[in-house]
Amino acid sequence: MTSSLFKKLSYALFAGLAIFILLTFKQYGISNDEQVQHVYGQLLLKFYSSGFADQSAFIYKNLYLYGGFFDLVAASLEKILPIWVWDIRHLLSAIFGLAGIVAVYKITLKLAGERAAFLAALLLALTGAWTGAMFTHTKDVSFGACMAWALYYTTLISDKLDRIPFKSSVLLGIAIGCAIGLRIGGAFAVIYLLLLLLIASFIQTTSIKEKVAFYKRAVLGLLPAGVVAFLLMALFWPWALMGANHILIAAKSFSHFAFNMNTIVDGTFISIGEVPRTYLLEYLAIRLPEVFLIGVLSMVIILLLTMPRSFKQNKGFFKNKLPEISLAISILFPLLFVLYDKPALYNGVRHFTFIIPPLAVLAGMGLSQAWDKLASHPKWQLGFVLLSTALALNTAYILFELRPYEYIYYNHFAGKNLKQAEHKWEADYWSSSLIDATKMLENYLDVEQKNWPPEHQGPYYVAVCAEAFQGRAYLDDRFNITENWVRADFFISSTHMNCDKVLKGNIIGTVERLGAPLAVVKDRRNLLGEDRRPHAAPQD
Repeated sequence: MTSSLFKKLSYALFAGLAIFILLTFKQYGISNDEQVQHVYGQLLLKFYSSGFADQSAFIYKNLYLYGGFFDLVAASLEKILPIWVWDIRHLLSAIFGLAGIVAVYKITLKLAGERAAFLAALLLALTGAWTGAMFTHTKDVSFGACMAWALYYTTLISDKLDRIPFKSSVLLGIAIGCAIGLRIGGAFAVIYLLLLLLIASFIQTTSIKEKVAFYKRAVLGLLPAGVVAFLLMALFWPWALMGANHILIAAKSFSHFAFNMNTIVDGTFISIGEVPRTYLLEYLAIRLPEVFLIGVLSMVIILLLTMPRSFKQNKGFFKNKLPEISLAISILFPLLFVLYDKPALYNGVRHFTFIIPPLAVLAGMGLSQAWDKLASHPKWQLGFVLLSTALALNTAYILFELRPYEYIYYNHFAGKNLKQAEHKWEADYWSSSLIDATKMLENYLDVEQKNWPPEHQGPYYVAVCAEAFQGRAYLDDRFNITENWVRADFFISSTHMNCDKVLKGNIIGTVERLGAPLAVVKDRRNLLGEDRRPHAAPQD
């Protein structure tokens, strides 16, 4: 009965999220990278429609280092759907986000049952770095969803590696192929699988002969996965096959890329090439909801208290734990990789969004098992439930107040309030809040020009501290985006990295959430001389 209840709750959650997506996907602002990503998708479409003759996709900026799965699909949908292209991308990205939540549910269901599965899905749904990001982080969330499904199929085959079902192998190949077809980081899923095979061989075999036979059966079972993954990678990332060393070039580029850009760590501006090894861990600690962290901590404590005794009592303890080992690898490997390799990082957890779903699985299991462990202490159990529920409701309230900028969510460890947190850590790095800033500018001039004749209604020159198209996409014909900031009549900017302080002007509009300013609109028409010139953003 309890299992049936949590199953119904999970399905209700999925239905609610689907409705939420359909009602809100048009409210989210365009992100900084979307234009170049979409152009890349259009160029890949030309590559195929021209019979491979048009290869401009492979000289377009550095986008050829990425797979084009999402962008190719979006460019194709643009041809057939009567919806604005940016809304198409946001809807498609949100569908990937929902698929990632479903994958988390299915992984946890296999590992720990319906109650833990519902809790894991709910925790991911309450995570702004996932559900807030899933509309605009088109490459990060789609990649995270594909990696989550790859993990699901890895857990499915983990306890039958010497007799992998053909269907499971093909589905695993689809998930991995789509992940690599988004970015080279999809190779992590292959590494996870190889590590699992190595561990399984030590657990399940003793002699060299047995190990060789085990590897032979596993490789044959995974052959369909390898073929399917390779074909999908070739389809979505053709550049990878156009040179023997292209995959290695992409891997090296994303492991050690660096350019002139800063990030923020606890109020300190740091070059992205000089971030501390703990950068990702610090951002996970403040970006995940408190109840999520409690779930992770609960599971870690339970494992530390129970595993030594279980292993001592049962020497074959790990033989039946390969699905759990799959989950552990998917969490520990990327964290250890960052600590060891110290890659250039920025935008908080964005480039490692794919680690959030397996962490949600761990957290859901932690909350569920903590409930069971506290069964003999009813008061403690009730207190644990009340605390977790209160924290979850508080997170839901904050996300509601932040909409449609849920992705900027920080928990209470980041600062005493959102205003402080947004100043000490990466804020609206996608400049998504410009969607509201542009509306404020238009409304301001609507009031000012109410009785003006048409010939006196523009053009006005607007400087945008973001990508120019993020302003151009929303502003009407009265406005021209200019790169000559000295002549700009108006200035719109997010407050991220103090970019709003680069140009002076009278503030005529501020996009705020929970007292934190996210973007400003400035009127500069009355400024003269030196006051019109841009200045470097203060690093404080």
